[in-house]
Amino acid sequence: MINLYRFLPILCLLVPGSAGAIDPGMPNPPASPTLVDVGLFIADIVDMDEVNENFRMELILIADWHDPRLAFDAKAEGTDIKIFQGAYQFSEVFSGWWPQLFILNEVGHGDFNAIKIEVYADGHVRYLEQRNVLLETPMTLAKFPFDTQHLKAFIIPFGNNAEQVKLRINETMQEATNEYVNRHGSMVNIAEWSLENVHMTTVTMSNYAYNGKKEHLSEVVLTITMKRESAHIVWSILLPLLILVSMIWSIFWMDNSLSDRLNISFIGILTIVAYQFLIIDTMPRISYLTFTDTLLLCSFVIMSSTILESLYVHNLGRRNKQNKAMMIDRISRWAFPGVYVAIILFNYVYYMYYL
Repeated sequence: MINLYRFLPILCLLVPGSAGAIDPGMPNPPASPTLVDVGLFIADIVDMDEVNENFRMELILIADWHDPRLAFDAKAEGTDIKIFQGAYQFSEVFSGWWPQLFILNEVGHGDFNAIKIEVYADGHVRYLEQRNVLLETPMTLAKFPFDTQHLKAFIIPFGNNAEQVKLRINETMQEATNEYVNRHGSMVNIAEWSLENVHMTTVTMSNYAYNGKKEHLSEVVLTITMKRESAHIVWSILLPLLILVSMIWSIFWMDNSLSDRLNISFIGILTIVAYQFLIIDTMPRISYLTFTDTLLLCSFVIMSSTILESLYVHNLGRRNKQNKAMMIDRISRWAFPGVYVAIILFNYVYYMYYL
């Protein structure tokens, strides 16, 4: 039996007009470069994890480009638009080229809930997909709990450099997301966070080591601005901490009983340590101090200083210097609160306005 497939390349060359023809199923872009308009619609921010510095969101990704190889006669086909929807039609029926938009900082493989391609008679193509993704992004937590996070997503056309595919921003989709956030913010926001803004920019990464060699890549950078709702932390953690520290200062109105004064001071110090463990469990292992860390550290130092003050006052009493001991207590009643308030104000101004 003669295997005709062996002679297929020769037969193709003999057919008039077949040489140089481009099959729509070939995996090459239709132009150099092919301009792809990218839009992202943020449907929901599902979760944010400060400890692991990642967040999960549901997004609708839309890409538009022109491929004249896919143009068709609307009258002959009986329709102005061809639709391929669902995983089967997309993978098995649609034979054209499409940009594989890859999110660089995505963790694992996101869930594709819906996918669709629309091909118009003039060769315009629109790609839509809805996916659930988990993204890693560094978080700046120095101002915790008054911080604002700028979450990033970096999107590139997988397998294509900037000379082959160039990404552009679909401004309409960005405006649609911001309008959706303004109207239905409660549906997008998550506990403790509110979505402030969504912004997209395009950049060209130069000399990027890709496919084993350095190339220029077209990239879309999505920035999601999330602001922490700090009221819960302020009322449940910070305010009780300030009240606790102020209660420790009651020792300055006590007599020179060293054991009673030290007991109160040590109880306060142990409570501060418990607060530190509480904060550590909700924060990543970062190398810098946050505003809350500094507040806890200052509170720890202030409480530890009350022990030194009590020892000094007790020593004065043992040497029959009661008047001086009482004077030290009277000064401490105002000095300790004054220094503590000044430290808090200084730290707040420094963290909020200089970092």
